[in-house]
Amino acid sequence: LTANRKLHFSIAKDGDDDVHFEIDSLTGDLFLSKELDYETASHFLLQVIIKDYNNNPPQNNTVFLSIDVEDQNDHSPYFQDDFVVIGVEENVPVGTLVYTFDAKDGDGSFLNSKIQYSLEMSNGGENPFLLHPSYGTLTTAFPLDREITRSVILTVCATDQAINLTDRRLDSLTVKIVILDINDNSPSFTSSPLSYVMEDVEAGFLVHHVVAKDPDEGRNGQVTYHILSGNENKAFVLDKITGLLTTAQLLDREIQERYSLTVMALDDGSPALSATQVLTILVLDVNDETPIFLKQLYKTAVLENQDAGEFVIKVEAVDKDAGRNSLLQYEILPGTGYEKFKINLDSGELITTASLDRETQEVFSIKGNCEIPLSACKMGSGNGSTAQLYLTVLDENDHNPLFAKTRYQISVREDLEEGSAILNLFASDEDDGLNGKVLYSLVDDTFGAFAVDSVTGSIVTTKALDREAKSQYTFRAVASDCSTRLPRSSTVMTVLIQDMNDNVPKFSQTYYKASVWEGQSPKSDIIQVFATDLDSGLNGETEYSIVSGNENATFLIDSARGILATNTVLDHENTSSYREMASSHCLILLASDHGTPSLNSTATVLITVLDVNDNPPVFSSPEYHIHVQESIPVGSHVTEVSANDCDTGTNAEITYAIISGNDRGHFRLDRKMGSVDLMKTLDYEDTMKFTLIIQAT
Repeated sequence: LTANRKLHFSIAKDGDDDVHFEIDSLTGDLFLSKELDYETASHFLLQVIIKDYNNNPPQNNTVFLSIDVEDQNDHSPYFQDDFVVIGVEENVPVGTLVYTFDAKDGDGSFLNSKIQYSLEMSNGGENPFLLHPSYGTLTTAFPLDREITRSVILTVCATDQAINLTDRRLDSLTVKIVILDINDNSPSFTSSPLSYVMEDVEAGFLVHHVVAKDPDEGRNGQVTYHILSGNENKAFVLDKITGLLTTAQLLDREIQERYSLTVMALDDGSPALSATQVLTILVLDVNDETPIFLKQLYKTAVLENQDAGEFVIKVEAVDKDAGRNSLLQYEILPGTGYEKFKINLDSGELITTASLDRETQEVFSIKGNCEIPLSACKMGSGNGSTAQLYLTVLDENDHNPLFAKTRYQISVREDLEEGSAILNLFASDEDDGLNGKVLYSLVDDTFGAFAVDSVTGSIVTTKALDREAKSQYTFRAVASDCSTRLPRSSTVMTVLIQDMNDNVPKFSQTYYKASVWEGQSPKSDIIQVFATDLDSGLNGETEYSIVSGNENATFLIDSARGILATNTVLDHENTSSYREMASSHCLILLASDHGTPSLNSTATVLITVLDVNDNPPVFSSPEYHIHVQESIPVGSHVTEVSANDCDTGTNAEITYAIISGNDRGHFRLDRKMGSVDLMKTLDYEDTMKFTLIIQAT
C-alpha cells in the first residue's frame, strides 16, 4: 500500500468511534487518539475507505477492521456497606442461610471481576459460621446458643482473581452477627424445696421465698409463680411476681403437719415453658393441746379371789402435740374403793392392791361396780383431763347346766328344708355371766342330718331328709358350760321321719320298642311296662295312662298292671308315622302316683305294625294306548308299564309278565322294570294292532 502513492485512506464516520482512532490518509497507519476503557467499550469495528486514484474515474474499496480491547485489573472489589449487623435465631438447624454477601468489581474480564470470599473471626475464637468462597453465602456450621454466645464479629474479605497474584485487589467488610433469643430454656428453681413454719404464726406471715431462674432474655426470661396443687384448703398465698409465699389463714399442726405444694415457674415466652417443684412445708409444734383419754368411760372385769397385783386394764390418753409437748402422767383421784388399786404413772396400767371377793363384799356383788376417777396430766403443766372406769368382779363357776327332760321324741316331715328348726333345747345354769352360759352339742352319729346351735340350743336339719333312706334317728344332746371340772348334762333325742310324696314313679325304661301284626283282633296284648315309686301308702301306688300319640284310640293300657293292648284292628297300610318310620306308632305313657300333689313321669313306646301281604299290585293306568311306525327297527323301546303295591318289603316287590297277545313274539317285557321292547319287524299290512295283557304279581 505504501508503495502505491495513488491510494487515499479514511475512516468512515460512525458514532464516536472516530474519536478513539485516526488513520494516516497516505500511509494507512492506524493510531490511538484517546485512552481506551475496557469497561466502557471492549470492542470496536472500523470501516476503512480506500480510494484508488490509479483509475479514472477513481474507485472506492472498503475494509472492515475489528479491534478487541484487552482488560486491565484496574478496579478493586467493593461492598455496598462497610459494616453490617445481622440477626439470626438460636437453635436454627446447621446449614441455615444467614446472609448472602454480594461484592461488586468494575473490571470486565472474568478473572479480574471474579470474586473469592473469605472469613476471619475478630477474637480468634471458634467460628460457628461457614462462608461459601464463590457464592458469598454465610451459613451456620454449628448449633447456636444465645445463652453461651450472644454475638459474633466477623471480617469478610472479597478478592478478585487476576492471573498475576500481585495484581489482585480486595475489599473487606465488618459483620456483627447477633444471636437472637428464642424461648428454649425452662425456668429452674434455685430455692430450697423444704421450709418450716410455726403453727401459731399470724395470717400473712412470710413462709418461703420461691426463686426460679430462666437464662432466656426479655419476656422469655420473665418468670411468674403459681401453686398447682396441695393448697386445697387455701392455707397459703403465693405472689406470682415476687415468689413470696405467705400464710392465708391460721395453721394447726394437729390438723395438718405437712403441706406438699406443687409450685410452677412459668416464663412469658411463646410458647411458654415451665418447671415444677414440690415444696414441702413442715408445720412446727406449739404446746397448745390438752390431753384426751381415748375413752371417757372404761369398762372391764376381774375375777374374784385373785392375788394382789392382778392386771386390770391399761388406760391411754393422747396429746396431739409432738415431742415433749405430748408426754403424759397418769394418777387415780381420791374416791370410793380407790385404795384397792394403783396406776403406773407413765404407762397407765392399772393393777389390784388386794384380793377381791364378790361373795363377802357387797360392793363387789354380782351387779355391783367400782367407779374409779382417773386423771391424765402433762408433765410440768397444769393441763389435764379425766375419765371414768367401771370394774365388775366376775363370779367363779360352781354349777353345771341341767336339761328340763331326760328324753325327747318328735316327728318331722321328710320335706323339711335344710336349716329348718325341729326343737329348741333348754338347759339352765345358776352361775352368772360366762359361768352360766350354756353351750349345746350333739354326740353320737346323726348321719349328717342334724346340728344344734351351740348358743340357742335350736336343733336344725343340715340336709334334706329322706324317709326312704332312713326313717328314724336317735342321738344324744349335751349341755355344758365353760368349766372343765364340772359334769355335763345330756338328754336322748328320737326323731321320727314322716313320709311325704317326694318320689316320682320311675319306668324301668324310658324308651320301649314293641311290634304287632296288622289285622289282629282288638284287645291283643302288645307289651307290659313297669314303674316303681319309693314312697309308701297312697304316695307309692302307681297308675298308668296314655297321654300322647293314641289318635283314634288305637291302643289302650291297663291302668293298674301297665299292659298295653290294641283297641282296634290295625292296618299297616293306613298307619301314619310319628318318627319318620313307616307303619309305626309313638306313644307317650304316664305313670302317676296317688299322693297329694300327684307326681308322675313319662316313657316313650314305639309300636311297629308288621305288614301282612293283603294288597294286590295296581297299575298306574288300566289301559295303555301306544302308536308306533311299522318301520321302527327291532330292539326299539315301545313303552313302559308301572304298578304300585301298598304293602312293604318283599310283599311290595313286583314282577311283570305278558300273559296274552304276544303269540308270535313281537315284543319282550322286562320283568323287573316293566319296559316293553320290539323283538320282530312290524308289518302294518299284516297286523295293524296288538293287544297285550300284562300281569303284575
